[in-house]
Amino acid sequence: MDFNEVIKSRRSIRKFKTQPIPDKYIQEIIEAGRLAPSVSNIQSTRYVIIKSSEVKEKLNEYTVPFVKNAPVVIVCCAYKKAWLEQEEKFLELKNMGAFKDFYQETEQQINNFAKDGKLEIMANPEINKYYTWQHAAIAIDHMTLKAVDLGLGSCWVGFVDREKVRKLINLNEDYEVIALLPIGYPSYNPLPRPRLSINDILLKEL
Repeated sequence: MDFNEVIKSRRSIRKFKTQPIPDKYIQEIIEAGRLAPSVSNIQSTRYVIIKSSEVKEKLNEYTVPFVKNAPVVIVCCAYKKAWLEQEEKFLELKNMGAFKDFYQETEQQINNFAKDGKLEIMANPEINKYYTWQHAAIAIDHMTLKAVDLGLGSCWVGFVDREKVRKLINLNEDYEVIALLPIGYPSYNPLPRPRLSINDILLKEL
């Protein structure tokens, strides 16, 4: 599908056919998330795939009801310890030449940023959490668009008891549940939602 059509066709789908989803499609959706960018390339987003009707019934206690009716639910999580590898990931990018096209003064700024073996701006856990959620958001958006490209529908679900879902899917405290992504073949075709005009959202051009 043309990329512009993918963007225009994406809807929040809350009703699904019972038709199963090929495993190949699920892998392609996860792959779309895997390729999403992240700060220092730490790749902190992780996924749990739920197909079991029994698990979805239990999941229903902790989120909105329509989620259990999707053939597949992807639980999108943050791996909080990914930040421990930030220096390694940052230097990996630097050594592979990811910054080689930057200006000389920018390269010096990068060296200063990584001095003493630390990326000091990321030392604050609150900043880490902000970026971790941002990583997941970017990955989820990639995945919702890939779902459309495959003829599937999805809905980003943030209304969820994250701690109870984490325990339900048996993840330790190194992981934090960010959102649920129910996926399936749409059983209806929602109309486009109203959107503000470009003039409404473009504040200024300097």
